[in-house]
Amino acid sequence: MSTGPGADSAPVHKPDTHTRPGGGTFSSLGIRNYRLFFTGAIVSNTGTWMARITQDWLVLSLTGSAAAVGITTALQFLPMLLFGLYGGVIADRYPKRQLLLVSQAALGLCGVALAVLTLSGHVQVWHVYLIAFLLGMVTVVDNPARQSFVSEMVGPEQLRNAVSLNSANFQSARLVGPAVAGVLIAGVGSGWAFLLNGLSFAAPVVGLLLMRTGELHKVERVPRGKGQLREGLRYVAGRPDLVWPIVLVGFIGTFGFNFPIWLTAFADGVFHVGAGTYGFLNTLMAVGSLVGALAAARRGTTRLRMLVIAAGVFGVLEIVAALSPAFWLFALLLVPIGMIGLTVNVTANSAVQMATDPAMRGRVMSLYMMVFAGGTPIGAPLLGWVTDAYGARVGFATGGAISLVAAVVVGLVLARVGGLKVAVGWRRGHPRVRFVARERLTTAA
Repeated sequence: MSTGPGADSAPVHKPDTHTRPGGGTFSSLGIRNYRLFFTGAIVSNTGTWMARITQDWLVLSLTGSAAAVGITTALQFLPMLLFGLYGGVIADRYPKRQLLLVSQAALGLCGVALAVLTLSGHVQVWHVYLIAFLLGMVTVVDNPARQSFVSEMVGPEQLRNAVSLNSANFQSARLVGPAVAGVLIAGVGSGWAFLLNGLSFAAPVVGLLLMRTGELHKVERVPRGKGQLREGLRYVAGRPDLVWPIVLVGFIGTFGFNFPIWLTAFADGVFHVGAGTYGFLNTLMAVGSLVGALAAARRGTTRLRMLVIAAGVFGVLEIVAALSPAFWLFALLLVPIGMIGLTVNVTANSAVQMATDPAMRGRVMSLYMMVFAGGTPIGAPLLGWVTDAYGARVGFATGGAISLVAAVVVGLVLARVGGLKVAVGWRRGHPRVRFVARERLTTAA
């Protein structure tokens, strides 16, 4: 099928959008364009997880430092912090499918470059740092384009389901990628894992080329003009239902999601296990995350209350895991940590997307990703230093404590904005905490 300039004028198939809202866990897969997107993504996501695990282990092997792993992670997310908002402007201004074709191909080339360096035996830690930064530069545009392109494929009725399935896709790949990476690292070396990652990006490129452009939900593109970045910031600033979820995921992403640092430190310095077991720990987190994603896909609504509660539970679980005396208990706790962490991400992501006007979605999602992932250059080196200086347990507990405090503060702010108060009581012999209207609370008193 033609994918060039004449594709829009070619005979158009009737859009395959017969699925009904809330039609089941996998309802959005009834849409052909989204099926192509989903299939290509699961291949590239598997490669990405292989490369991520391999990269962390390679840096640890080259340097022996958890802080160096944190620096690598920080460099990969630094461009999002510096230029993320401009990526959103680009995503709103240009056709997202064409942007994704370029960005996915560029991500594949970065993977191949790191593979060549590793397989040739010339890789040094600064090579890994440089490629991590280049990957970050590509994702500045790729992330908001990919996030907002989902609505063009499935439309508003299936948006929540598709966002949840995207997360399930990513976490399904996380089940396979780390395990394969562990086998490859131990068996044939890191370079082959990097090579397979680079080649895996051919799948989403092919999927994008095979899409029927006439079945996409057209979104009016924003013409080039001055002040578009400020316009996006003003839009979010005037919407408490957007500001506070973004603030909360900013704290969670900056301080609570530094698992490359903590899991490598626990695997190497606390429990003294190898690369294969490190991959296994990541797989356990992926199991929980997949369960959380599928549960989110079944839910018909998105509530900020769920976001706040999940964020609080996430922080508590991280603190408990940090204090776990035995390997088996630490490993088991990674499953609910993955599940609740994914619930936080999906709930915030879908709440923000569904509350945003389509013409602003690229800029709003770039701000969301800038805050969620762009805080990593701050949190990763800081918590990497804490982990090196005071131990893996203190580093992990610190991330959990900050996440818990952020959930409590944002929950109280949202309650105040919504005219609510916290009511504490008992029900069937158990404590119960609820947000209720101030008028109701006064009447009850």
